[in-house]
Amino acid sequence: MRIDGKVVLITGASEGIGAACVESFRRRGARLSLVARSEEKLKQVGGAGAVITAGDVTLPETRDTAVARTLERYGTIDILVNNAGVGLYSPSWRASIEETRRMYELNFFAPLALIQLVVPHMRTKRSGMIVNVGSIAGKMTLPWFTLYSTTKFALGSLTSGLRMELRDDGIQTMVVCPGYVKTRFQTNVIDGHPPDRLLRGRKFAITPEQCAEAITRGVERDARTVVTPAYSWIYIALHRLFPSLIDAQLAAIYHGESAAK
Repeated sequence: MRIDGKVVLITGASEGIGAACVESFRRRGARLSLVARSEEKLKQVGGAGAVITAGDVTLPETRDTAVARTLERYGTIDILVNNAGVGLYSPSWRASIEETRRMYELNFFAPLALIQLVVPHMRTKRSGMIVNVGSIAGKMTLPWFTLYSTTKFALGSLTSGLRMELRDDGIQTMVVCPGYVKTRFQTNVIDGHPPDRLLRGRKFAITPEQCAEAITRGVERDARTVVTPAYSWIYIALHRLFPSLIDAQLAAIYHGESAAK
């Protein structure tokens, strides 16, 4: 899809991957509508030209307002980027059900609700693209991230199902599966802590700008799946080919860290 002139609605747009996406889409000539909690940060990121909706995207009124403002300003929505998300490191066997529901509200139900608001409009004009930002944890379950992984598997499945449902309507879908990205994601989790070994691996993480560039390039080539950095496909492939071996290695990382605490 050619991005120049397209209207792009981005959630979680005030920082991290979302803010980097704003700049990447802007450079390609997109018209922007941005959603996040912080109005001040949105104004800084979006500049004078963007439509801004400050609020909690898990709330219906925030979603309704964002879509209505976008259509009022631009008359269309061409690309929806469901980027907002949150993590939960607590083990699944003891995690709070309330906190797990809270994570699902942001990671899965908010994207689904926005899709349900936007798709009817896209079907009318028989064009559009839904971009769901998942995770490599949505391709292979990580034991320190079990419940988070379930939300990203669900989002990936939704993306695939939508593609088939909307095949005759001219609407495309893409799931993005980042690995470790240098953002404040780790400090904003609902509960729990990642293994220290992961934190030590931060030097190998990609930047939000690199992730955003992979996303916009994926949109331009009508990709179904974007895994970034690209070498993460190797881990996914190894897990599919040798599931028991990779599971054992991941469990060793997890239990080694747990035993040390």
